[in-house]
Amino acid sequence: MNINQFDQPIGEALPDWQPVARPPRAPLTGQHCLLLPLSVDHAESLLQAFMLAPDERDWTWLSVERPTSLSQMQHWIADKVADVALVPFTVCTVNQQPCGVVCFASIEPEQGTLEIGHVTWSPLMQRSVIGSEAIFLLLHRAFSLGYRRVAWRCDSTNVASRRAAERLGFRFEGRFRQVMTRKQRNRDTDWLSMIDREWPEVQRALSVWLSADNFTDEGQQKRPLSACFAGVNRADTDATSPER
Repeated sequence: MNINQFDQPIGEALPDWQPVARPPRAPLTGQHCLLLPLSVDHAESLLQAFMLAPDERDWTWLSVERPTSLSQMQHWIADKVADVALVPFTVCTVNQQPCGVVCFASIEPEQGTLEIGHVTWSPLMQRSVIGSEAIFLLLHRAFSLGYRRVAWRCDSTNVASRRAAERLGFRFEGRFRQVMTRKQRNRDTDWLSMIDREWPEVQRALSVWLSADNFTDEGQQKRPLSACFAGVNRADTDATSPER
């Protein structure tokens, strides 16, 4: 514990800390997916991908309803592209087929903090590693730029979102009650985070799991993510969900 001249406990000294750069709207390439800057040009493909779902259950906790026409999808995308507070991406398969959307949000370069949010996956990503690698690529970019903290928040009733974050190495921090209303409902928000000192171990575990030799030609994992995380300190997290 650090103590100041008044015999008070204070935070860790950061004498070399400097503000970091804002994440660029630039592509990110992985082995299983590609993240491209979100564009209205992706509207038709994203509409087709999202409409593969038989209902709107994947949009229950999002702020809007699922777009059901090309014009609605174009408007939904245009709002994100125009929002200077976001760095939005289209998640694509390796052959550049759009299949989801994700953003950097709540970006504070002066503090070295940001959030991964607006996570909107389509059925094309089910039973695949694409979603997990997309988050890995965003984490890698954030920490490579010098960010100290990457946050994840979700509706407290969205258990799947919290478990998805925890299985990737995020740690649960707490629940903020009655933070907002959404779709005429109360929302309590669960907060999770990953900080820079945790990233090296998480990066190693995820890199081993995502490696090409850990998957069959049919895309089935040989070694589960939980095994790759063996030995990584995740004492602050609850039980994670089964690998998908």
